[in-house]
Amino acid sequence: MKIPRDVQRRARRSPLSCAPRPTSYAPMSATPVPAPPPVLVAAAVIIERGRVLLTQRKAGAHLEGAWEFPGGKVEADEDPRDALIRELREEIGVEAQVGDIVEVTYHRYPKKPVLLLFYAAALAEGSPAPAALDVAAVRWAEAADLRDELFPPADVAVLAKVRARLAAT
Repeated sequence: MKIPRDVQRRARRSPLSCAPRPTSYAPMSATPVPAPPPVLVAAAVIIERGRVLLTQRKAGAHLEGAWEFPGGKVEADEDPRDALIRELREEIGVEAQVGDIVEVTYHRYPKKPVLLLFYAAALAEGSPAPAALDVAAVRWAEAADLRDELFPPADVAVLAKVRARLAAT
């Protein structure tokens, strides 16, 4: 698999590179505490007929009620594309074809940092319609619906690219 140069450059600067990790200090101590490793997440940007597929976080979840691009955590030793296909099947009951990376973002939440890989994806031919199996809701949204304040902070960086893709369809 050939990795695009812009992704290679971002990876060299990413928290997963060999560069020293940022440290924090434990309260009442001068001993540095390494930052926790980021959680790797794969998300799908699925665009059909000028709309993008979104899911809503369930009640009781971190940032409950926020809208986001469907996907989830990548398990240890799992390819991110395989993880995305698995998560789409589990959360919204669809079969998908995963394409290239659209965006890579990093966000440090209070408890743990997250590294997100956003992939262009499409529903596979014959796939069932998306359903809220393990999410609060599923919807197709237009560009005007993609307001930053409705999304988790980690997703905001990709919204401009998604709006541009929607405008081009």
